[in-house]
Amino acid sequence: MATYSEDILRAGQAALPWEKLEGCNILVTGATGLIGGCLVEILMGRRHTYHVYAAGRNEQRARRRFAAFDDEETFHFFKYDVSEPLQSEIPFHYVVHAASNASPVFFKNNPVEVIKANVYGVSNLMEYGLSHGMRRMLYVSTGEIYGEDKRVFCETDSGYVDCAKVRSCYPSSKRAAETLCVSYSEEYGADMVIARPCHTYGPHFTESDNRVFCQFIRNVLRGEDIVMKSDGLQMRSWCYVVDCAVGLLYILLKGENGNAYNVADPTSTFTIRELAATIAESNGKKVVFENPTDSESKSFTAISHAVFSTEKLESLGWKLNGDWREKLVATVDEEKREYL
Repeated sequence: MATYSEDILRAGQAALPWEKLEGCNILVTGATGLIGGCLVEILMGRRHTYHVYAAGRNEQRARRRFAAFDDEETFHFFKYDVSEPLQSEIPFHYVVHAASNASPVFFKNNPVEVIKANVYGVSNLMEYGLSHGMRRMLYVSTGEIYGEDKRVFCETDSGYVDCAKVRSCYPSSKRAAETLCVSYSEEYGADMVIARPCHTYGPHFTESDNRVFCQFIRNVLRGEDIVMKSDGLQMRSWCYVVDCAVGLLYILLKGENGNAYNVADPTSTFTIRELAATIAESNGKKVVFENPTDSESKSFTAISHAVFSTEKLESLGWKLNGDWREKLVATVDEEKREYL
């Protein structure tokens, strides 16, 4: 079974037109997050001549995450909040905008900031890019933009989102941000593509991330049974973070201008309860159920079915290998090394 580090190195060997990046400056926002951090590691794991600029708000976390690149002349970290205009004169040829508060705790406590970051972030980066030689922006959106429906979502579908609920701060602002991206493309000629990742799991999630897979892994690392605050019957598409990051690279380097692409593992469709059971059983624990507090329930999504078609992404040549259970075990093993 491959480790996370081996998966990162293998991802850097994907059959992609890497030559497009040579000699370029690549900006990755949200670089200390789950997906953005993985993408930085893949880019830096290759023999390359491009420069990677990892942007995030937490410098201490970034220094820990990217310590292996301290002596690399092609790696640069700078502290940046996408809610603010970008102050720099560096020409970022490729921008991967992966900065977003994706943890439900933010949806409950900071919904205004969630909306501002999602909408202002696109505007600030587009304005900067258009005046500094940007060739393409990849906006990392979310599968939550589809809302609620029982169908398998393809990129032209749309389900129901109750805009009058605070929890909708995330999908509603992501929808608006996507429209803003295509509006910049139409009005100003910006070259842009959109990724819609499904529920993504992997190691190196932040300490404030309270998505279910993070909570489950923390439970077993502390030697506890997994505690579930719902019946866990919500059906989801899932994806290992390395597979997701490779999908982003396919979209960045091969996607069609103005298009959106789902990112999901077509072999990984299961309920949250099944996710919990797999993590628990592989670590000698069990799943227990508790009623959520009123405060906790406010951050729960109303979406009971979120399953995505990946045919459009696969048409670019992206494909997956390996078993999701092994990838989940690799995630827990990597977190154990961090935890211990």
